[in-house]
Amino acid sequence: MLKAKDVMTRQVHTVSIDTSVEELARKFIETGVNAMPVLDESGELHGIVTETDLIAQDRPLHLPTVISLFDWVIYLESENRFREQVEKLTARKVGEICTTDITTCGEETAVTEIAALMVENQVHLIPVVEGKSLVGVVARLDIIRSMGF
Repeated sequence: MLKAKDVMTRQVHTVSIDTSVEELARKFIETGVNAMPVLDESGELHGIVTETDLIAQDRPLHLPTVISLFDWVIYLESENRFREQVEKLTARKVGEICTTDITTCGEETAVTEIAALMVENQVHLIPVVEGKSLVGVVARLDIIRSMGF
């Protein structure tokens, strides 16, 4: 049975939490990848940033629906969600737009289990970690290659 260590990419393009969004855009263009692991100051895995995270900065801001009743303003939608949208739209660093709740696996994880994780979590890249250190990634293309096509 194939494992992550058999199919993973070890030479991984990464960015840091302090990388500017402009530099991130250049790296996406130069490397041709659509997602990169984000490392913190100590070199440990912090999150994942995707082209979609970057493109989301250019979408229109959805203003929450409110009702004004006398001197009160009542939000019909989450005020926190609106605040998060504003923060992402105005972000200047990768650490502000990346996803930190990520799915990871170890080198001994079976490829079939990784494929299931990708489908269940709707992700295209699974970081392979040893502790909190990044040792590689398994992308969709790595899974397809392992099928022998």
